[in-house]
Amino acid sequence: MDQTNREIVAILLRDGRASYAEIGDAVGLSATAVKRRVDRMQARGEIAGFTVRVAPEELGWRIEAYVEIFCRGNISPAALERDFGPIPEVVRVDTVTGEADALVQIMAGSMSDVERIVESFRVNARVDKTRTAIVMSRVIDRPARLD
Repeated sequence: MDQTNREIVAILLRDGRASYAEIGDAVGLSATAVKRRVDRMQARGEIAGFTVRVAPEELGWRIEAYVEIFCRGNISPAALERDFGPIPEVVRVDTVTGEADALVQIMAGSMSDVERIVESFRVNARVDKTRTAIVMSRVIDRPARLD
């Protein structure tokens, strides 16, 4: 990724709704040239997509938790996706280093929802144990930066 593309991505990370003309003004290109660059970055997978950030509490998500998953034997990322993907409160699953095999982020409406979700993890034949951390407050929440 050249420096101009990095600058374009940095602008999009700050404001995903920035127009091609606004981005072009900032990086010294025409709107058409910016669009071509963004399209090529998308085609190469450098830009995976565009999204909106919402206030979780506005969607009824009052509790955020991270659940460490400890599995019996090895578990593949495909198996994790198959097991946890259908659960709507699961917003992210990562394989991790260390003792745990995976880290699952959940957003729930209540503590009873958290309990129900974690219990559903524990009945999975592959899961040996879980360890849950409830988020008390979000201190920093920002997109990745390129600069």
